[in-house]
Amino acid sequence: MTARTVAEGFHFLEAPRWHEDRLWFSDFYGLEVTSMRADGSDRRVEATVPGQPSGLGWLPDGRLLVISMVDRLVLRREADGSLVVHADLAEHAGGHVNDMVVDDQGRAYVGNFGFDLMGGAPLAPAALHRVDPDGQVTQVAEDLWFPNGSAITSKGVLLVNETFGNRVTAFDLTGDGSLVNRRVWAEFGPLPTDREIEQVLPTLRVAPDGAALDAEDALWIADATGDRLLRVTEGGTVTDEVKPGSPVYACALGGADGKTLFACAAPDFAEHARKAAREASMLAIPVTVPGA
Repeated sequence: MTARTVAEGFHFLEAPRWHEDRLWFSDFYGLEVTSMRADGSDRRVEATVPGQPSGLGWLPDGRLLVISMVDRLVLRREADGSLVVHADLAEHAGGHVNDMVVDDQGRAYVGNFGFDLMGGAPLAPAALHRVDPDGQVTQVAEDLWFPNGSAITSKGVLLVNETFGNRVTAFDLTGDGSLVNRRVWAEFGPLPTDREIEQVLPTLRVAPDGAALDAEDALWIADATGDRLLRVTEGGTVTDEVKPGSPVYACALGGADGKTLFACAAPDFAEHARKAAREASMLAIPVTVPGA
């Protein structure tokens, strides 16, 4: 599995999604949501988000949802291209709003930092919130250690990466959008006992950041501290490992046959350094099992 660069010159990329034969992604400090062809051609700016874009998803009618991290909003792109507030999580989230996954009913499951990561605050657990299609916000889970990349399996199971928790947690989705039967889907190490982020990072065996589900309900995980991509099955078995030669923070499966693993690469995730440089890139890696 050899990685090749298909696009570069960005600040810090996150939340890649394959949608309508294009790869969509957010550039945190470029403040843009971009889409392009699988080979990096035909690049388009899909939205400009001054509050720092992150997680992406789509409502059943095709309208784009995008996280605005700093002001803790979910924005919605209307048919005329304008962005409006879909939901306000300012009174709910304990830190920057981050990634999300949207189900087939248009319900968005949204994670947040839980603490001021870039400001050096002590590590603290966070809640997960559901945003209904009408914008109503409901807390659906708590005590998650930096809920990050998420996916919904073919069996209606919501998987949530806990970046600072050494694990992936699973919930069963109910018909009304509630989460039940919480369990550990994959455990890589113990929960952190320290609360200083500089002490926690070296203890993480896997720091699961972004995620991509394949057709066998295995989860590709970007290991934010291990400079690698892991394909993991339920129970925590690692079936494949890719080391692209750079730190990677998120991934998506796409391409014409669904067998390209796209990965967001950057030298580090330090806010000041990434704002000041355009050293982030999008990598492409061939895999054998297509995306879900």
